[in-house]
Amino acid sequence: MVDKTHPELSIRRQCRILKLHRSTYYYDPIGESPANLALMRRIDELFMELPFFGSRQMRNILRDGGQRIGRERIRRLMGKMGLMAIYQKPKTSHPHPQHKTYPYLLRHRAITKPNQVWCADITYIPMKRGFLYLVAIMDWHSRAVLL
Repeated sequence: MVDKTHPELSIRRQCRILKLHRSTYYYDPIGESPANLALMRRIDELFMELPFFGSRQMRNILRDGGQRIGRERIRRLMGKMGLMAIYQKPKTSHPHPQHKTYPYLLRHRAITKPNQVWCADITYIPMKRGFLYLVAIMDWHSRAVLL
């Protein structure tokens, strides 16, 4: 978009009009090093065999193979290659389309005594293979966990 040979507008002016920093125009991207390219090739090979491995497990396999490498580097390279571990994620935030939405009945209501209002919450705890659900029921007045 910036024309070096423009007769009237300098590069500075063109960058200002486009709301670009001049350093963006002059920036010359640096590619990955040969060591990183070799590592990316190895990560790709491993990912084809084990598509459910994330950056931690990938790091462990590479370390077992004798390479000293950190998880953040693996994570960055996997992100650059567009690789993401395939595993079943919990579907906790997707309501059913036919599920009715109920109104909030406690708005502007004073809670003055125990057992007047209870609340419940559900969450999941990641485990080695999948996850477990945890349910808690609490009294709003005393903040005591009942169940």
